[in-house]
Amino acid sequence: MRRRLVAARAAMPDAERAAAARLIRDHVLEMPEVSAAGTVAAYYSVGTEPDTHGLVFALWKRGSYVVLPVLLPDGDLDWASYEGPDSLAAGPRGLLQPVEPVRGPGTVARADVVLVPAMAVDVSGKRLGRGGGCYDRALARVGGQVPTIGLIYDDELVPSVPAEPHDRAVRAVARPSHGVTWLPAPVPGAESAGRSRSYP
Repeated sequence: MRRRLVAARAAMPDAERAAAARLIRDHVLEMPEVSAAGTVAAYYSVGTEPDTHGLVFALWKRGSYVVLPVLLPDGDLDWASYEGPDSLAAGPRGLLQPVEPVRGPGTVARADVVLVPAMAVDVSGKRLGRGGGCYDRALARVGGQVPTIGLIYDDELVPSVPAEPHDRAVRAVARPSHGVTWLPAPVPGAESAGRSRSYP
C-alpha cells in the first residue's frame, strides 16, 4: 500500500499538487479549533507530501506559536519553534528543521492542535505513515481531546490501513476537495454521528 501511494503522489502534476496545498492550507486555517489555538505543532513537508510551507508560514504570521519536529537519533521527535523560513536548516532524511533551541519531546503534549503527516488515513482514524514510528511516539503524548489532523490528498482517506498495536489514530483529516473530515467517519449508507461527515 505504501509503495502504491508513493507512486501515485509522484505521478501527480506539479500544478495539481500546488492547488491541493493551497486548499488544504485554507481548510485548516478556517477551522475554529485552529483559529483559537495558541500553540500549533506542525511539520514542514518534504518531497511529494501535501505542501505545508504556506500553512506553517500563515499560522506563524497570524500569531500562533508554531513548533516543528526535530528528529532525534533514536527516531523520537523533539520540538522547536518556527520563527519564519530563515529559521530552518537542513536536517536528517532531507528534512528542514528549526534552528531554535529544542523544547523537549513533551512539547507536543502542550499543543492545542497537532498537524500530522500521513500517507493515508482510514475511516477509523488509523494512519499509515512512512514506517519509522516517529509520529506514533509523539501522538502517544497528546491528550485525547486535542485535534490531531492528518493532511492528505483526496483519495487517501481509505476504508482501512494496516495497523499495529502501537499505532496512534488521528481525529480528523484535511483534504483538498473535501475539507476537514472528523473521524471515525461513517461508512457509506451508515447514519452520521457526532461531528463526523460522510465518507465519499
